[in-house]
Amino acid sequence: MIRRFGEGPEPGRRYGIRRGVYAVLLRGNDVLLTHQAEPEPEFQLPGGGIDPGESPLRALHREVFEETGWSIANPRRLGAFRRFVYMPEYDKWAEKLCTIYLARPVLERSAPTEEGHEAVWMSPSAAVALVGNDGDRHYLSAALRGL
Repeated sequence: MIRRFGEGPEPGRRYGIRRGVYAVLLRGNDVLLTHQAEPEPEFQLPGGGIDPGESPLRALHREVFEETGWSIANPRRLGAFRRFVYMPEYDKWAEKLCTIYLARPVLERSAPTEEGHEAVWMSPSAAVALVGNDGDRHYLSAALRGL
């Protein structure tokens, strides 16, 4: 069973499955997060949905690049969690199945290519305090304890 973070499903509401991959990105004493401006301003672990026919690792590389402009290396799976949310950009209620990886950012190739995203380096303590959901915070904290 995959651990749940956040509110449980609302009785009677139908949720579509949305699989996604996200990365804890550490370099030296800093963490790389993405700041997403819409629909609500929020700091997040970089990542997102897996497209049909796409492997999870390919999606991880693509999503991290789109949201931060960085390429990554050596992704290692940390764990997974689920959460039940409304996704206004898709007008969809979703059970998000989130797989979290630890990876090394290796090269800043460009600015983020996904509109409304900004790559932000910060201290680990600031990152833990600012990341927007409990699942991200749990895996970010676990990765930092493992250092």
